[in-house]
Amino acid sequence: MAHSEVLLVKPVEGLGGEGDQVKVRAGYARNYLLPRKIAVPLTGANRKQIDALKKRRAEREQSDLNAAQELAKKLEKTSLAFAVKTGEGGRMFGAITAQDVHEKLTAAGVELDKKKIHLFTPVKTLGKHTVKIKLHADVAVDVAFDVVSENPIEPAAVEEAPAGDRTEKRSDRPERRPRKDTKE
Repeated sequence: MAHSEVLLVKPVEGLGGEGDQVKVRAGYARNYLLPRKIAVPLTGANRKQIDALKKRRAEREQSDLNAAQELAKKLEKTSLAFAVKTGEGGRMFGAITAQDVHEKLTAAGVELDKKKIHLFTPVKTLGKHTVKIKLHADVAVDVAFDVVSENPIEPAAVEEAPAGDRTEKRSDRPERRPRKDTKE
């Protein structure tokens, strides 16, 4: 199979980052990477661009890391509380999802992508919980939030059967007739 070496101008998932020199199938380079201007063919003139691309990539990654660290400091100071409707015994109606956490953070003035919020299962109980927010490959923050009831919690009504005679027949069910024997 024919391969060709190209210089990536933009990062490609699973292939490499900006400024990387990669070896790919000729058809992939010819039909996908080159027409979309994601990569350029590796020639003598283009080799000079490698240093400039790597420098620009390093600067961008450093600025992304700094922005993620600043946002992490802001998130550590943020406290969230969810008031939910509850039924008997404090059981919640519905659940708190990553979408709900994202909406609360946006209302608190924190702008971030919803995909960075890692809430593995929806929260269905009252109390304190934490959610992991991954801002960068090197920066992750655990944000605590409270789930409280917006109405007073009523204890669940538990009906107990009388402890006395358990052999009496139930009157709410019709009496069964005996089975007919079909054997003759």
